Amino acid sequence: MGLGKYKDDSAAGRLRDAVLNDRLAHAYILEGDMVTDKLSFAREFAKAILCAEAPGNGCDTCSTCRRIDHGNYEDLYYVSGSDRSVKDEQIASLQCDLMNVPSAEGGRNIAIIEDADTMTVRAQNRFLKTLEEPQPGTVIMLLSENSRMLLLTIRSRCVRVRVGGLRGSSADDRLTALAGELIDMAVRGEYFFNVTSFTDKKIKDKKTALALLDASERIMTADMATDSSTRMNRARILECVGYIEKARRDILVNVNYKYAIRKLMLEIGGQ
Repeated sequence: MGLGKYKDDSAAGRLRDAVLNDRLAHAYILEGDMVTDKLSFAREFAKAILCAEAPGNGCDTCSTCRRIDHGNYEDLYYVSGSDRSVKDEQIASLQCDLMNVPSAEGGRNIAIIEDADTMTVRAQNRFLKTLEEPQPGTVIMLLSENSRMLLLTIRSRCVRVRVGGLRGSSADDRLTALAGELIDMAVRGEYFFNVTSFTDKKIKDKKTALALLDASERIMTADMATDSSTRMNRARILECVGYIEKARRDILVNVNYKYAIRKLMLEIGGQ
């Protein structure tokens, strides 16, 4: 099915059209929240680009598609954040590969950079050279939760695509339920000790904290869209969405996630 599995996602349609009409950009920012499987989306996009049997979509069955699925396609390079960030030396290694290693298949080289918004400033400045002087046929995908963490000079040289895509429904449902419970605790003025005990038990790491913020914002946005929230009025919802965004920014710059979530609960509760 390739990109076809994202039939309700406008991003997939845009990218499919770009492949079929030979309008591929040399760099994309694929941006989505914590629970969006951006890596799977990027792989399907790579299939759509490289598959000769079903160009623009990917057939899932040819040698190229199978090797992409199994992670052993020679012309597909991966970079992933280590120790909380993508380092300068990782970008240097990728640049060397893209510049000096010819495509084994005689076509395109594709690079997928996970956690792109965690690139150090030095790594971003180095990477900018690749965007300014791209190798012919190369397509680079930057996977990001918050592209605003990237330098403006990088963002301006990439096509930004907001990805919804496939989500792990059970995990998403659990996060949504947890976010709703926490919001309700804060709004009804639950004792702060009870709130912090609950959050410390349920939120074990930075990744979960960020996913919780995404789920909380979705709940509030939905409440505002229906204009029938029993939790708070529209003006208060907008105010609380601002608190969520601030908590996200704090965590992304390495403020302790427990502190950020506790502070958010106090702000939502109006304390």
